Amino acid sequence: MGAAAIDLLYWRNVKQSGAVFSSVLLLLFSLTQFSVVSVGAYLALAALSATISFRIYKSVLQAVQKTDEGHPFKSYLDMEIALSQDQISKYADKILLYSNTCMKELRRLFLVQDLVDSLKFAVLMWLLTYVGALFNGLTLLILAVVSMFTMPVVYEKHQAQIDQYVGLIRTHVNSVVGKIQAKIPGSKRKEE
Repeated sequence: MGAAAIDLLYWRNVKQSGAVFSSVLLLLFSLTQFSVVSVGAYLALAALSATISFRIYKSVLQAVQKTDEGHPFKSYLDMEIALSQDQISKYADKILLYSNTCMKELRRLFLVQDLVDSLKFAVLMWLLTYVGALFNGLTLLILAVVSMFTMPVVYEKHQAQIDQYVGLIRTHVNSVVGKIQAKIPGSKRKEE
């Protein structure tokens, strides 16, 4: 993860993190009430209203003061925004690598290459049916965004206590998984 994203999630610059956090939450809450098309259209109208108003304001100000500052967005209009072939190739390679890795892992799980891993995946899918019955996708996305902006700071402040409890849970889970693996015929116990 980039340094800018880490600074954003750890609230190093409170104003910037607050602006991003509130903007994303406002967008997600808007999507719970309106369709994606409506939210996109409203955002575009709001941005267009702001830029048109600013352009008219600057034009009137230039006419009154009899100055010739030019177009207020000239620096942005002159900016190059095209993606280079290298950037596209880099991101396409990353997407290709991620897609291939996911397909291989799903093939391994669905075709039961390792029985224990496939059973873990089945339990996860079974649990997700309950999560899906309780929450819709946008609610989960909102919870994920809130967690992304709160969990790193909480962990940073209470790292010792959290690590202690996670270690206890991990030890208990590993012992239960070991007992289950010992009772399932044909499953191999993985080295820890």
